[in-house]
Amino acid sequence: MGAVFTFQSEADRLEGIDKAFDYRGDVTLTLTNGQTIEGFMSNREPKAAPPRVQFFVKGEDKPQVIPYADITAIAFTGKDPADGKSWDAWVSKKEHERKAEADRLKAEAEAQGHL
Repeated sequence: MGAVFTFQSEADRLEGIDKAFDYRGDVTLTLTNGQTIEGFMSNREPKAAPPRVQFFVKGEDKPQVIPYADITAIAFTGKDPADGKSWDAWVSKKEHERKAEADRLKAEAEAQGHL
């Protein structure tokens, strides 16, 4: 969160749009008309004529279609909801759940006099 892409070249623009698409949080786009809009990039169409993105502006139900050429900067302003949900976090959670289940079963067995 917090990174800002400003485009010095078309390659920069493509990289920034790809990263914004892969990001699962909200981004803020700066457009050629000076407007900034915050929301979620739901799709990108680099091979369309002209290349464009579909962008859900916060508070709106339908995506806007924005040509790549109209985007001058992208700021990663929202928290990625998947942040911290890595494989290691998942494994740790599962180990904790398994231990809790083993402790529960042991307590039940002891209560029934099996241990």
